[in-house]
Amino acid sequence: MTSTFTYAGQTVKRLGFGAMRITGPGIWGPPRDHSEAIAVLRRAVELGVDFIDTADSYGPAISEELIAEALHPYGHVHVATKAGLLRTGPDQWTPCGRPAYLRQQCELSLRRLGQDSLDLFQLHRIDATVPADEQFGLLGELLAEGKVRAVGLSEVGVADIEAARAVVPISTVQNLYNVSRRDSEPVLEYCEKNGIGFIPWFPVAAGQLARPGGELDQLAARAGCTVAQLSIAWLLARSEVMIPIPGTSSVAHLEENCAAAEIHLDSEILAEMDRLSSVESVGE
Repeated sequence: MTSTFTYAGQTVKRLGFGAMRITGPGIWGPPRDHSEAIAVLRRAVELGVDFIDTADSYGPAISEELIAEALHPYGHVHVATKAGLLRTGPDQWTPCGRPAYLRQQCELSLRRLGQDSLDLFQLHRIDATVPADEQFGLLGELLAEGKVRAVGLSEVGVADIEAARAVVPISTVQNLYNVSRRDSEPVLEYCEKNGIGFIPWFPVAAGQLARPGGELDQLAARAGCTVAQLSIAWLLARSEVMIPIPGTSSVAHLEENCAAAEIHLDSEILAEMDRLSSVESVGE
């Protein structure tokens, strides 16, 4: 199993960091502890993370600003950001895929991150009120202009990816996916066949499977790790295009998550996790 993935000429380790939780409650406003947020970002890089995922809407703007404060100049670290969701308050997210808006947000992300070209620019959501080809076309323009080095999509189906690829090269897809939520299995399989990176957001299992004393808890005990570590290790074993991005606002939790990259799950545990996730999906 390879520990890296290469997209658009950029090679990153397959365990990244999601920088959504370093903002305030409701992903709104500054973090409760600014120094801890900076420490988390710097510690992630110390632990070997070289792929950090963020978005203009996290804060909004604050996550990108914290990343720049903590890590600029980035050296070997690749920063992926997203645009396409308006923020009107805590926990409120409204798609906006107007080309002029997406271009504006790209320029603002460049400014906040202190970059001449974004390593990976992802469409956070396809806006159903704007023709999809216009949204994909704008991404293609930014790529051709050198404003971005690679393009990604988020929360899409196979048909969406194919439609986008007819307009612009797609390097990554970011969908909800974990051991207890595998609705995006067809998308993952498509990404595997086409060499597209698959970034599972919400990578840690939740629900009945992850309850204390439950089946995943028991499997984690057998593997000598936590349920969170088991969830991440399973994702890394599941596919070589998988790039999990567990996020946290705590250095201790970050260190726990990053340790998952060193966990080897035997074939029996992997088979049992596949069986349990299938049962969970049927029961939902």
